[in-house]
Amino acid sequence: MNRSIKYLTSHIFLIILSILIIVPVIWVFINSVKNSADILLKPLEFPTTITFENYTNAWNEAGLGTGFINSIIVTMIAVSLIVIISAMAAYVLSRKKFKYRITIQNIFLIGLMLPTFLAMAPLFLLMNSLNLVNSIPGLILVYIAYSLSFTIFMLIAFFNQIPKSLEEAAIIDGCGPYKVFWKVMFPLAKPGLISAAIFNFVGIWNEYILALILITDDATKTLPVKLANIMMVQQYHTDWGALYAGLVLSFIPVTIFYLIFQKKLIEGSTAGSVKG
Repeated sequence: MNRSIKYLTSHIFLIILSILIIVPVIWVFINSVKNSADILLKPLEFPTTITFENYTNAWNEAGLGTGFINSIIVTMIAVSLIVIISAMAAYVLSRKKFKYRITIQNIFLIGLMLPTFLAMAPLFLLMNSLNLVNSIPGLILVYIAYSLSFTIFMLIAFFNQIPKSLEEAAIIDGCGPYKVFWKVMFPLAKPGLISAAIFNFVGIWNEYILALILITDDATKTLPVKLANIMMVQQYHTDWGALYAGLVLSFIPVTIFYLIFQKKLIEGSTAGSVKG
């Protein structure tokens, strides 16, 4: 009986939590197909006429199309490099015993403790001296540098869960260090790699502060900066319909990315509970 009550209570809680999350998303979708007058005067009502002009205005006139493409390029390249570089570093720190290994791990740990705002001024000066301000490659490098510490520590935990017998068997079969990593360890760590990719994808896609500071050229701004500009530039004459359409455009790629790899994310989150 107590078990049934707990089961029912947990499901009711999850249903309420799901509603609290889904309703605002649906509200954004509804407002994205309403005109600005209806959004202001009838914010909680369904639209009398559905228009997709907001998406056209957001994509072309507000410049969100350029920001969307820039964000796709930056996020995909940065996430790919972050996962590959972090996997190589995490594998070495997890499986190899060498001098200063703990020191190197502590250096990455310090990187996790560094507040973003603390590094803004020196970061801008450094990027400016390297001629990487207003540069897509420069922004990608910064995102990689900021994300490595978290991703490496995350992947170390996954590599620690892989039985050493599999690595030893590959070595006995004649695999060198590179083949052991790419042919054995890298595929076995796939759940962790996908989990790391999802977390980094969401974080970089929605990142605003670094992009705002390092990118001032309108042609290279990312989507979060473009969305903020709709409010700041137009001020009291904001096209609310275009703003809501922009919000929809901003969370569609993240949703699609998550849905594609959802199963692997769940596998990754439970991998640490199973000992090899």
